[in-house]
Amino acid sequence: MNERTDEALLLSTQGADAPAGDDAKNPLLAALGERVRNLRARRGLTRKAVAQAADVSERHLANLEYGTGNASILVLQQVAGALQCPVAELVGDVTTASPEWLLIRELLQGRSEADLRRVRLAIGELLGNGPRDASRGRRIALVGLRGAGKSTLGQMLADDLDVPFIELSREIEKFAGCSVREIHDLYGTNAYRRYERRALEETVQIYSEVVIATPGGIVSDPATFNELLSHCTTVWLQAAPEEHMGRVAAQGDTRPMAASKEAMEDLRRILQGRAAFYSKADLKVDTSGRDLASAFALLRETVRESIDRNG
Repeated sequence: MNERTDEALLLSTQGADAPAGDDAKNPLLAALGERVRNLRARRGLTRKAVAQAADVSERHLANLEYGTGNASILVLQQVAGALQCPVAELVGDVTTASPEWLLIRELLQGRSEADLRRVRLAIGELLGNGPRDASRGRRIALVGLRGAGKSTLGQMLADDLDVPFIELSREIEKFAGCSVREIHDLYGTNAYRRYERRALEETVQIYSEVVIATPGGIVSDPATFNELLSHCTTVWLQAAPEEHMGRVAAQGDTRPMAASKEAMEDLRRILQGRAAFYSKADLKVDTSGRDLASAFALLRETVRESIDRNG
């Protein structure tokens, strides 16, 4: 039986309603709330889960997210802890933490995405992550939201390439000894991220040739995502939000839609929050409007061209 991934857990729990009175919002508080919502969406957390981890009421967090609550610095510290980020990131500028941060920021200011990518790779090597794995081109990792087709297309691709297929969620469950849902419920998101990192590291260590279907929220942890980018050729399986939701429903899981009238809005926000990270993938395959056969044909062609090109 398929387990619900972290974005499904987010969709299945309806948070507090958005407070009214947008016209009266303070711009600073509105911007703060937007950052909190985006960070929560990127990490695939429900409002209820963040409120519990931060030890604040769900209504108080909702007011903060919608710019109608003037939270104390202590509350911001608690929320930042729940979201695993510094308070400075909530208020808008993590790069004021030290003189070195400021100097680095000045060097990077205005650089293109291509330049920033080269800097990121160079820093990784400088700080001891080493050069890119020689087997990287033969490890194919599929990223994207639930409903993108990672499991189905991943198995088909592995069969076509005659390599093993690994669904990382299953490996996470093996390490934890329980389901993904139970990991979140019993141990929390931080524990889940640790199991996710461990499962990825072991998969990379064992397999030099493999197709990996990753959880949708793997991009939420920069360290794990860096590990994935360094050791695998990554493919972003893209689709429109409506198609993501429709495919989940077609699998027989209508719980996210039944549980929340705001499911589509939440799904769009998750996709928006993660798209910039998914876009770091080496390859992109848009499956929107395609049936399974044509989506696989496009994926197969894209991946095989990459393997031929990179040896």
